[in-house]
Amino acid sequence: MTNISPDKKIAVIGGGNMGGAIARGIVKAGVASPAQITITRRNTVALDSWKADGFCTSTDNNVAVKGADIVVFAVKPYQIKDVISAVRNDMRPEALIISIATGVSVASLEEWTGANMSVVRVMPNTAAEVGESFTAIVGGSCVSKEQLDFVQMIFSTIGVALVVSESQLPALTALASCGIAHALRYIRAAMLSGIEMGLPAQMSAEVVAQTVKGAAQLILAKHSHPETEIDKVCTPAGVTITGINDMEHAGFLSAVMRGMMGSYNKIVK
Repeated sequence: MTNISPDKKIAVIGGGNMGGAIARGIVKAGVASPAQITITRRNTVALDSWKADGFCTSTDNNVAVKGADIVVFAVKPYQIKDVISAVRNDMRPEALIISIATGVSVASLEEWTGANMSVVRVMPNTAAEVGESFTAIVGGSCVSKEQLDFVQMIFSTIGVALVVSESQLPALTALASCGIAHALRYIRAAMLSGIEMGLPAQMSAEVVAQTVKGAAQLILAKHSHPETEIDKVCTPAGVTITGINDMEHAGFLSAVMRGMMGSYNKIVK
């Protein structure tokens, strides 16, 4: 599958933050213009900004999916079965179906959409809003490599996107989806320390956020191990190693691992 021709249609069912990020990613990828994309939402006021940007909008999911070559279901996991069931008969049999519903298996999606539908399950995270998501992609039994490459291309416009096996999704959900909140909790804790040291709250937040961003870029750009970069900062009898050891004595590493495993174990139950 290559870039969509001007006569093709895309439906994004659920124009919230994530659905909106995906719609903009599709445009950024050169796959479609805003006029080729219909975004749905029950709240008509919330659709006004999309309409102003040239997107088609609707409160009727059935109207949106009719004739659509790609249907993106950007709704909550508890909603998706009912939403798919309501529009199933209006979807083209050859349409590419993309679901971002966390925890909803490919098998369930294939059962609800019907036999021989091309279904792709994706798991972005909330950093998609700023183009820094990690997105895992799993293809169903009827999805071709060309279609998977196409989906990966779209989601690469809002961050990093990888095609993975469905068995890896629980771990990736804990690390990437839940992990956003875990990382933000560290940022919050460090920010509060900055305030206690006498810095204004906004300054403290910006310093910590930039520091975390810089640390992440060291790993991503250099493909180095975190401990390698830590060793460069920890001079003998220095202030950094003192702080690191205090954090370890308080159980920092164990607490992070327990938090991650707690999320993972909840997912796999």
